[in-house]
Amino acid sequence: MHMIYNSPNYCVVEFKDAEGVFGGFEIMDKFSRKELFLGGSLASQFRDDVTDLIARELTVEEVDDFLSGFDGLMQHPVALH
Repeated sequence: MHMIYNSPNYCVVEFKDAEGVFGGFEIMDKFSRKELFLGGSLASQFRDDVTDLIARELTVEEVDDFLSGFDGLMQHPVALH
């Protein structure tokens, strides 16, 4: 588990297995306290999009705007363990 983004509004964590093989991303909306896990081809597309965002050196507001596009898909409440 590796946090790749953390703002006042969102947090994005990348998951890999014990061998370091990519597993997916968890996107958390801190205000709604909901999250979404992306795996498989959706996670691969998200990784490509994030690589593009990094290359463009966007502001926190611009990255948060991109992540807000996933808000409608977030159905699971965030649970702390």
